[in-house]
Amino acid sequence: MIDQLKQIFFFDPEAPLIFTRLYFWGFFLVVLLFYSILYKKRTSRNVYLWLVSLFFYYKTGGLFLFILVFSTIVDFFIGLAIYNARSQAGKKGWLTLSLVITLSVLAFFKYDIFFTETINALLGTNLEVINHGAAWSNLFLGTHFDIGKLLPPVGISFFTFQTISYSIDVYRGQIKPVTRLADYGFFVSFFPQLVAGPIVRASQFIPQIYKDYAVSREDFGMALFMILKGLTKKLFIGDFIALNLIDRVFANPVSYSGFENLMGLYGYSLQVYCDFSGYTDIAIGLALLMGFRLPKNFNSPYKAKNTGEFWKRWHMSLSSWLKDYLYIPMGGNRGASFFTYISLTLVLAFIILLSGNLLLIPVFAGIMLTAAIIMYYFPKVRLTVSTNINLMMTMLIGGLWHGASWMFVIWGGLNGLGIVVYKLWRKISPWENSSHWTADFWKIFITFNFITFTRIWFRGESMQGTADLMNQIAASFGWAQVPAMMLAYWKVFVIMIFGFVLHWLPGTLKDKSTKWFIATPFYQKAIISALVVFVIYQSVSAGLQPFIYFRF
Repeated sequence: MIDQLKQIFFFDPEAPLIFTRLYFWGFFLVVLLFYSILYKKRTSRNVYLWLVSLFFYYKTGGLFLFILVFSTIVDFFIGLAIYNARSQAGKKGWLTLSLVITLSVLAFFKYDIFFTETINALLGTNLEVINHGAAWSNLFLGTHFDIGKLLPPVGISFFTFQTISYSIDVYRGQIKPVTRLADYGFFVSFFPQLVAGPIVRASQFIPQIYKDYAVSREDFGMALFMILKGLTKKLFIGDFIALNLIDRVFANPVSYSGFENLMGLYGYSLQVYCDFSGYTDIAIGLALLMGFRLPKNFNSPYKAKNTGEFWKRWHMSLSSWLKDYLYIPMGGNRGASFFTYISLTLVLAFIILLSGNLLLIPVFAGIMLTAAIIMYYFPKVRLTVSTNINLMMTMLIGGLWHGASWMFVIWGGLNGLGIVVYKLWRKISPWENSSHWTADFWKIFITFNFITFTRIWFRGESMQGTADLMNQIAASFGWAQVPAMMLAYWKVFVIMIFGFVLHWLPGTLKDKSTKWFIATPFYQKAIISALVVFVIYQSVSAGLQPFIYFRF
């Protein structure tokens, strides 16, 4: 009995509370049960949802719950201080304090190992990373966490970006701060989107918490449709191809032929989309059942005709966040600003530390000096150069947001380069304005393959692993074995084809199927849901896989 209660109420690192576990759906049903009693009382409803969200986070991330609570309390009171400050200098001072505290917490947990290793390499010290939270837990709670390993809190990047946008929006006068801590805590920690997005703006969400509960028949149908779609993407497509091909290939590329490596790479492009968009589909559906509307996070990204369009369709809440709080403050399309040079200096310093090679300092200084001279003596190219620097900085910071690794620097840099090259190419391309299907086909084909290529560094286990994967594709493709490989992996390829075909179906057809499901009677929805869930869980061949973006 005691062991069962521990499983229900205590954190288990081997069984986090994720959408694909049966335990979560039991938890959600209990949440809905009490919600059905409180939903008409806005204050009680918000307090209740904040508390269950904190419990959800504890079951998912353990004692890192205190980091979430700390960030919530700090930014709630600083938000009030920003709003009540009588001078612009005072507002700016409070905003600076908010950013310093929030980003310091983020940097400590996401980049602690990187900074420790860099200091040891540069100064010859032997500093060690110690997880004091794990040590205290082991001492007082009898757990057995590894105190030499400091993993970032689950979802820290997502809730950090939400608190940052809140403070900035209050500073800009775009929103008024909330006056109740529970309301702000509810905004920051709303459990459907807490650990993997979508990133919710205060201006989008906070007005909803003061509205009465309203879920129409159409809303219920859409919510159920989104949940089923998300589970299908994650479990039936993403997890299946990951377990049966992708994870094996990326773990040891040299043990597989170039054909298997290439299929693993294409499969990963499908998996990461199904995994991430599947999570946000479920999150949107769960929130809608409770009367809250989260922003759309994906819009058929592999239909994009260029890299810039891809990033308008992929992880839209992050892309728009980077645009509004990073790219535009840098100057955006208007040219460079003081913030541009600060960002450039910080990113280059980060890359120098990452490399451990101080000789890069004069190299980067020379590049920056050359760019400055070109912009000074050639005013016509000044705007183009400064705008492209803004783009590159945004994408490089977006890469580093995922982690302190050369892999993410290269991935972010390549995506930034892809956008810059397209901007230059479209000025001379004879097909830019063509609407013929062949032109669209090649644009989509090239964009998809470029994005897939960059994911070698996003998914690869190491720099050596990425080199091995590319070498296998280039030098050991194994054409003669392709028919046998097709037969051996036929189930995986059928699922991959199914996934890509679904993705590339016309939007009008998808809209019709959605409307059809919404319009069906309740009993038909129940039958369809039961069949879909049955088929999905028949395909699960091993332990449930955590969502990819939990680690960011």
